[in-house]
Formats: sequence, C-alpha cells, structure tokens
Amino acid sequence: MTPIRIAMWSGPRNISTAMMRSFGARTDCAVSDEPFYGAFLKHSGEVHPMGEETIASMDCDWQSVLAAQSGDAPESKPIWYQKHMPHHMIGGIDLRDMPDHRHAFLIRAPERVVASYRAKNELRRPELLGFAQMREYYDMACDIAGEALPVVDSDQILSDPKMAMSALCAALGIPWEDAMLNWEQGPHADDGVWGAHWYDKVNASTGFGPPQGDLPMLEGEYRAIAQACREDYDYLHNRSLFSA
Repeated sequence: MTPIRIAMWSGPRNISTAMMRSFGARTDCAVSDEPFYGAFLKHSGEVHPMGEETIASMDCDWQSVLAAQSGDAPESKPIWYQKHMPHHMIGGIDLRDMPDHRHAFLIRAPERVVASYRAKNELRRPELLGFAQMREYYDMACDIAGEALPVVDSDQILSDPKMAMSALCAALGIPWEDAMLNWEQGPHADDGVWGAHWYDKVNASTGFGPPQGDLPMLEGEYRAIAQACREDYDYLHNRSLFSA
C-alpha cells in the first residue's frame, strides 16, 4: 500500500520535534527526523553541534535520501510524517522532486526562534533560520498544487493543541487521533543523534507545552536578525489556518 507521505517543512527551534512526537504517537504513523540534515552538513560546511556525529550516522547522498523518503514507509505504516527544513535543501533537490508528498508548513515568530536558537548554537545571519527559504517553498508548493496548502503557527498550536492539530489533520486529509496530544517522556528511537544536544526540553515533555507569553525582547544583532525574518514570517502567518 502506498503511504500518505507528509512533508512538514519548518525552521529550527520551532516545536518541530514536538510535532514529530505528536504524529509519532499515532497508531498508524511512521516518522523521520530531518533525513537531509547529514547531507546538508557534509556539503555546506556549516559547523553545528554534533555535526561530525550526525554526518557519520546518516546517509549523506542527496539522491539516495530522496529515494528513501519517496519509498515505502517504515514498518509499512499507512502514514509517514517527515520532518524537513527548507534551508537544508542545498543539493539540487527540492519539493518538486517530491510529487507524492503532502506538504505543510510550520512557523514560529522570529523573536522566539532567535531567542531559542542562540542558546544552542552560534547565530551569525538570518539565513540560518530559514524564513526566506520557507516562504519560497510555500509559494512553490502552492503553485504546484494549484491551491493554498496548510500553514500552522506554533503559537496557535500551543494555545489550543487539539483544535489546531485536528484542523491540520483535516487539511492533510487524515483522521484525527486523540493520541496525538501525548507521548512518552524521554528520547525516542526515531530521533537523530543530534537530539542529545537539541532536544532536552521536548525529551522532558509528555505533550505540547503551555501557551507562549509575550515575545522576548532582543537587542543588537539578535534584534536585527529577527527583524530581517519578520516580513517572511508575516507573509506565512497571514496564510495560516487560523489567520482570519
């Protein structure tokens, strides 16, 4: 049976791992954690925490990874949730090479992303957060599909997880499961090796966190980076499932 392949595109520090946990808690869903990450690190030269371990642990051939993500789902599951990031896609492959996937987009206010990212890795420029690439991918996917595709904002999800996640499932054409609201605490078998550095908060969780408060106050270069991402974020937020 051909699986329903969901490509969820997001940037870093964007509750993307909590989303992967949520889909992984379903009875019918396999998940993949950033399968192109190793290829990105190997070919970009970007220095990330646990970069060498990540490269060593993954298939770093672009075409091979694409073939795997377009093949049969692990354990023959009928739904396959794939966590991807547009700014990783530097190897001549993009979503036009994934015609059998259902594409969706996860966003988060850039001020929150900057505040979270800088605590985990050096933040030198806006491109490392992927907002412009996300907007480009969204427009491309909608042009290919001939319709608007689902965008969800992390603040909207955390404000009402059941409403937001059930609406996302409906937009993706899959049934809702209450199991998506809770998961087992700790690292999960499908996590990439980099989870030891990046996933401490989600590993301590058993469900989506509380609603977010005010945007963090940033100064200097961090404020400038967030401001540089704001236009692309607003563009996508205005097209999200709950923007009206």
